Amino acid sequence: MPPVSTTGKSRARSTIRRPPPRRSVRARRSPWPRRLIGLALVAAIAGVGYLIVREPFGDAVRDVTLPLRHEDVIRQQAREKGLDPALIAAIIYEETRFRPRTSSAGAEGLMQIVPETAQFIADRSGGTQFELRDLGTPQINIQYGSFYLRYLLQQYGGDEDLAVAAYNGGETNLNDWIAAAGGLEAFDVGDDIPFPETREYVENVSERRDEYAKHYRKELGL
Repeated sequence: MPPVSTTGKSRARSTIRRPPPRRSVRARRSPWPRRLIGLALVAAIAGVGYLIVREPFGDAVRDVTLPLRHEDVIRQQAREKGLDPALIAAIIYEETRFRPRTSSAGAEGLMQIVPETAQFIADRSGGTQFELRDLGTPQINIQYGSFYLRYLLQQYGGDEDLAVAAYNGGETNLNDWIAAAGGLEAFDVGDDIPFPETREYVENVSERRDEYAKHYRKELGL
């Protein structure tokens, strides 16, 4: 006979709650790989676009900031007179930006030649049929300007800085500045030229010459 509880009541069976089964949690993937792939695609598309527009856009900008016109005439005159075509182009740029005009001092055309200098060149070069209005023609203007540049280089022993200084400031002025400095050996373009415009002109022409040589090698026949 089974034992009887002294309380007269049967013991309640204890209930034990089991924890709910664990759900497998997937590790969250970092968004960076997808972002990197997206960035790589954007960069690739941009690179292709750059390659497509680079040359036309570069040419357009260069045509505004560093224009070149009449390169066939410049090449011809450089060959005939033994000049650097990039130097001729640099002087034209500094004088007129390749836009011919008449200055307040009466200088004409692309290379800004004054009537007195033009007549001097005509007499030396045998231009018996020359007329001042001819300076408005690019061919004649570049021809005369190149002749004068060649003459100045010969006067100053091939020194380009001195020739360019004389082109802008005048041969007489330059000779006076050289004499005041104690001669060619003592003369310094940066220190002994009293005209700020001429000092800047020499520096600018030198910089533009290098740029034309770099960016227009084919056009200038370099």
